[in-house]
Amino acid sequence: MKEIFAEVLTIGDEILYGQILDTNTKWISRELDDLGIKVRRKTAIADKKQDILDALDESLKRSDIVLITGGLGPTKDDITKKTLAEYFDMELELNPSALEDVQDIFSRFGKEVNEINKQQAFLPVGSKKIKNERGTAPGMWFEKGRKVVVSMPGVPFEMEAMMAKTILPKLKKHFPLPVIVHKVIKTIGIGESWLAEEISDWEDNLPEHIGLAYLPGKSQVRLRLTGVGADREQLEAEMDKQIEEILPRVKKYVFGFGDIQIEDAVGEMLKSRELTIATAESCTGGFLAHRLTAVPGSSEYYWGSIISYHNDIKKGALDVDEKTLEAHGAVSAETASEMAVGIRKKFKTDIGISTTGIAGPDGGTKEKPVGTVWMAISFGKNVETRKIQLPGTRILNIEYTAVHALNFLRQTLEKQ
Repeated sequence: MKEIFAEVLTIGDEILYGQILDTNTKWISRELDDLGIKVRRKTAIADKKQDILDALDESLKRSDIVLITGGLGPTKDDITKKTLAEYFDMELELNPSALEDVQDIFSRFGKEVNEINKQQAFLPVGSKKIKNERGTAPGMWFEKGRKVVVSMPGVPFEMEAMMAKTILPKLKKHFPLPVIVHKVIKTIGIGESWLAEEISDWEDNLPEHIGLAYLPGKSQVRLRLTGVGADREQLEAEMDKQIEEILPRVKKYVFGFGDIQIEDAVGEMLKSRELTIATAESCTGGFLAHRLTAVPGSSEYYWGSIISYHNDIKKGALDVDEKTLEAHGAVSAETASEMAVGIRKKFKTDIGISTTGIAGPDGGTKEKPVGTVWMAISFGKNVETRKIQLPGTRILNIEYTAVHALNFLRQTLEKQ
């Protein structure tokens, strides 16, 4: 089945100036993907006639559908409608149905339609009006051969309602659409290039209609399989078979599938094993606790935390020996170990986990540069430590440390 491609044009100087965030293209892309339409390109354009004409012409050469948002207001700087009328060689004419819609909107607020607002009801003759139930600017549907151009307001809640009720159903009826299926494998603890090397032969042998993308994040890589076909059930079965084939090779790095986060995976492991945990944090300042408690139902296994940022708290609240701090410093395997044991004993949990490090930008030395982090896990009679060296900014070092700590916990639980 032929793939159908779309492009999204976002019109507005305010987007190019960085004055507002373009959330429309993200929403539109997700909805089109669910429908089986692939978004090929997204373009932001200034409120200039020639820029709009050029972008539209180029988009129609590449794609089957062009969705445009913005530039449909009643003021002189909103030129999208006039530009589209020129492009399709259509005259603007008062549309009685559009005028009724505008009048209805104003009557709800007890106001009269003035001449400027009346301009909203002028539409290119030959386009199809798309009712805007949440605003005064109607959408417009144009056809050029089998290709479709749709113009919508830039206001998100107006555009979304218009898309959901009218445009998406019309696109589904207009085009014979394939099925697009995504399946995501979540990995942690291995870099993108190393992971690619591990599975290169498998990737090379994927069928043509199934593609693979590497999506790196903070100490994590998502493997996204995207399949295109005519039958969803058959396609999903085929993709599941591919995942079964590759899983044994990367199993030690895989913590879940789909939208699951590492804290969700760890939470499920703690819950299924009926284990409890507490955290002792220095360099992460409570961020590890935040990640753990972001999971609904985490009170079943998470008891609490002590943020022992100052050494006096390490000694007073966690029973870290002063001699340990003097001999090895706060950022050391020895201090991390005593913090983990201290929090486990104080909170009477099965597991205690600790983080201590130099987040930066200052505080580093030659022996312990910025980004040096020690973490420890106290589990029963055993204590394990791990050192990591991070290259990021202060905030990134804190975030990466929490992710590494969660993965350390995952690996520890898997060994039990």
